[in-house]
Amino acid sequence: MVTAEDFHAKGMQPVLRHLRAFRGTPVYVTLDIDCVDPAYAPGTGTPQVGGFTSAQIVELVRALNGLSIVGADLVEVSPPFDNGDLTSLLAANLLFELLCVF
Repeated sequence: MVTAEDFHAKGMQPVLRHLRAFRGTPVYVTLDIDCVDPAYAPGTGTPQVGGFTSAQIVELVRALNGLSIVGADLVEVSPPFDNGDLTSLLAANLLFELLCVF
């Protein structure tokens, strides 16, 4: 497990080490939008202050390139809490990025 705090302190290196273990095996990816700081994704039921920025979560998704992804989903977008559609826009972009690494 790599926490947001670990990522903020150490960057992508711990993530890349963990991802190596999944090379050559089928991978299902689920993204929970509430891991993103509410400054970037306010429209979720359980916002995580100190979470990832939008740029960091895009970087994490792009790091999945080369894995044998067999499916994916994105959860926890809550339109009633989504001021200015920020969360919906980020979610749509993350799904696009996921399609690009399939």
